[in-house]
Amino acid sequence: MIYIHIPFCKQACHYCDFHFSTSLQYKKEMVSALLREIELRSPYLADRKIESIYFGGGTPSLLEADEISKIIDTVAKHFDISYEAEITLEANPDDLSASKVNALRSTPINRFSIGIQSFYEEDLRWMNRAHNQQEACSSIMRVQDAGFEQITCDLIYGYPQLTNEKWQHNMQQLIDFDIPHISSYSMTVENKTALDHFIKKGLSPAIDTDQAADQMNLLMDTLKTAGYEQYEISNFAKNGRYARHNTNYWKGKHYLGIGPSAHSFNGTSRSWNISNNAKYMKAINSNQLPLEVEHLTNLDQINEGIMTSLRTMWGLDLNQVEHRFGQSVKNSLLKDAAPFQEEKKLILENNILRLTDVGKLMADHIMSELFIIED
Repeated sequence: MIYIHIPFCKQACHYCDFHFSTSLQYKKEMVSALLREIELRSPYLADRKIESIYFGGGTPSLLEADEISKIIDTVAKHFDISYEAEITLEANPDDLSASKVNALRSTPINRFSIGIQSFYEEDLRWMNRAHNQQEACSSIMRVQDAGFEQITCDLIYGYPQLTNEKWQHNMQQLIDFDIPHISSYSMTVENKTALDHFIKKGLSPAIDTDQAADQMNLLMDTLKTAGYEQYEISNFAKNGRYARHNTNYWKGKHYLGIGPSAHSFNGTSRSWNISNNAKYMKAINSNQLPLEVEHLTNLDQINEGIMTSLRTMWGLDLNQVEHRFGQSVKNSLLKDAAPFQEEKKLILENNILRLTDVGKLMADHIMSELFIIED
């Protein structure tokens, strides 16, 4: 699978710490650099069929349709893309005008990830989102009317303005639109973001963890009742329409990241590009890869497997753990998991560990307690 990072946004959301620029001055030069990096990285997944391509960012929907097609054509030239590949474009609602959606019909894009976040004007303003409530609704309808069936929408919960009544309404809107896939995340405060600054200056209330937990419970209950399957902590799908790209991340598949700040993984090492547009383009134009590499020890690989697999409904397969890392690692996991099983936060069935709904509320803590630590 291949991830392509488009490092541009119209404006900065108050909570976001992803790498991007609000200036589009060098968009054309950046696209050229992305094309060149695809060529330079072609050996990375040479032995693997590409099952998914994901345009993330930033705001990939700021690209023109012909720029998107050119990037995909370059990927096809240097990699073996599956005929049924999932090709996703992250999009902001305000970018999905009728003309833009129509233009995208001519590209290989077959899946949209639309950043709705909320259907309330006051909440969108508080987040500093570029779209409004009307655009949130019309963007979904335009994509559906254009014949795109694979759609996911994002919602955020756990922020001060969001009452449980408003949260229920946001979820019901997507249910009523019959969106087949919903991703939902709790608001987090990242260092050096505008939200972090506002909270420290007393200009915004701090995030209430009890509120976030309550709204996550509402999320799980509401979407389950509506026929969605929670196949990963933050992701829900109808009729098995899981996001192939993200599912492969959680299953430990190899991936290549293209663009500034993008990460790559090949099972034994992880690498990431520099998070600076100018330095990235300068290096690529000199035929150099502006990346750092971390080689993963057996311990790193074990703990990464714990972290990714336990987020999913498929869980952590202890038979595979024993096969890859030995009986002692399996025994250590069983020992550390026992207290959480007693507390009904983990279940063990057919040698597979899974989080319960109660466990999902404290997933990070449970996973960290299961990590294998060198003696």
